[in-house]
Amino acid sequence: MANAIDQTRRMLSLVTYLRERPGARVSDVARAFGVTEAELIGDLNVLPLCGTSFRGGDLLDIDTDGERIWWHNVDDVAQPLRLAADEAAALLVAARAVANLPGLRDSDRQALLRATAKIEGAAGEAAGASSRLSVTFESEGSVFADVDRAIAERRRLWIRYYSPSRDELTEREVDPIRLFAVGHTYFEGWCYLSEDRRTFRLDRVAEIRLLDTPSDPPRVEPRDLSQGLVQPAGDDPEVVIEVGPGGRWVAEYYPHDLAEELPDGGLRITLRTPDPGSLRRLALRLGRDGRIVSPADLAGSARDAAAQALSAYGE
Repeated sequence: MANAIDQTRRMLSLVTYLRERPGARVSDVARAFGVTEAELIGDLNVLPLCGTSFRGGDLLDIDTDGERIWWHNVDDVAQPLRLAADEAAALLVAARAVANLPGLRDSDRQALLRATAKIEGAAGEAAGASSRLSVTFESEGSVFADVDRAIAERRRLWIRYYSPSRDELTEREVDPIRLFAVGHTYFEGWCYLSEDRRTFRLDRVAEIRLLDTPSDPPRVEPRDLSQGLVQPAGDDPEVVIEVGPGGRWVAEYYPHDLAEELPDGGLRITLRTPDPGSLRRLALRLGRDGRIVSPADLAGSARDAAAQALSAYGE
């Protein structure tokens, strides 16, 4: 189960693999790299955004029909790399920022510093310009580095994590499994508090610490995230929410079965969730911009929660 850096290494190897095997079968490539076909397709969707520069003609022209993979401009991008001054400066600034991330594996840090030194030597004046710029990462970057290091070194993590559905901080020990991004960046791991597999959003980790305890998560099948992080089941309870124009964003962030236009410019949204109670906080957040229509007991509990919140202001 790959972490983010392992995925980058895989994609670099994938470029070489595909260059030598035109028309390779998706199933064969997935098997060779030890990933699911859905994960491979995810890599293939990213590769066309990569290349020797940001110019369209220099990007990898790789596509697939679902069965075979074709690379149409192998000869064009196989030429020796030449960086423009702005590209070299941007690359050096990014490399120095990543090299300073806490928790980065020493071997990766040293490899990055060696590569940075070579680019500096070739970049000339652009290297001098880049030295006057610096980038620092917010706390999420540090969490990412610690999780990535824990995965690589097979170590358990201790975290203080904010759960928005319960509006509380909890302390947990977690054996991390993998890092991934679906809109936000998450890590998946075996949580000893829940005694089950859980997904944690990096920007909700208030504190993190690597433990000396070896990580030993149960063997679990990787979730297919090609359809998004939240994938409601057909038999999950149905909830209907009406939102005004200021609440239309709900349809963009919550997977739903139906979104019907309302005369005032709002939406009537029908969705499914295994935990309808978690939508009470959404109703409170929406305020005048939305309300839960059904089921009736959930709508009633949302009104009661709103009334209690309002009464607290009068005390």
